[in-house]
Amino acid sequence: MLDLSAFPITRRWPAQHPDRIQLYSLPTPNGVKVSIMLEEVGLPYEPHTIDIGKNETWGPEFLSLNPNGKIPAMIDPDGPGGKPLGLFESGAMLIYLAEKTGKLLSADPALKYETIQWVFFQMAAVGPMFGQLGFFHKFAGKDYEDKRPRDRYAAESKRLLGVLETRLEGRQWIMGDDYTIADVSLLGWVRASGGAAGAGDSETAVSDLGLTAFRLWAGPA
Repeated sequence: MLDLSAFPITRRWPAQHPDRIQLYSLPTPNGVKVSIMLEEVGLPYEPHTIDIGKNETWGPEFLSLNPNGKIPAMIDPDGPGGKPLGLFESGAMLIYLAEKTGKLLSADPALKYETIQWVFFQMAAVGPMFGQLGFFHKFAGKDYEDKRPRDRYAAESKRLLGVLETRLEGRQWIMGDDYTIADVSLLGWVRASGGAAGAGDSETAVSDLGLTAFRLWAGPA
């Protein structure tokens, strides 16, 4: 049996199947990216639910794997050279799993980096902006009297959806006919953005998710 005791997180969330990838996450827009990827590429994994509502990511065990205290994180018992590898940051994890399996990322260098740039687009723009909109529209921030923050993030989220609309024009997926990690990275966030579709009466509210949300989540007709 593989020994993962070198990873303190396994003391808090013991591995019942240490020969499988250990995934520490929650089904949030950010958290689902790696579980979707693992399902798509067919790698066996053992999921561990991390309750962010109880601040479990800030305990010493979770921080030992991700010092930034965010989900998801994972351990691959069969990492490079056959040695266990711990990873955090979902974008890095998607790239790692794609390269490990040879799936959902082109081997052609130009296409590979074009795909990765769209993963970074999600990480740097879509995730942070949609997350802020969710906070100010749906969660604690909705009670703030000053609606300017909400309107700012609604306007930027709408702009980003426009970027995706433009990219998808005439395409089935972000990279054309090929479903890739770029699509995986965006699925959860675009789906969740439906909750912001009624973000108030502001002129800058996200009012129409349209083609992007349907195509990214449901897939091409």
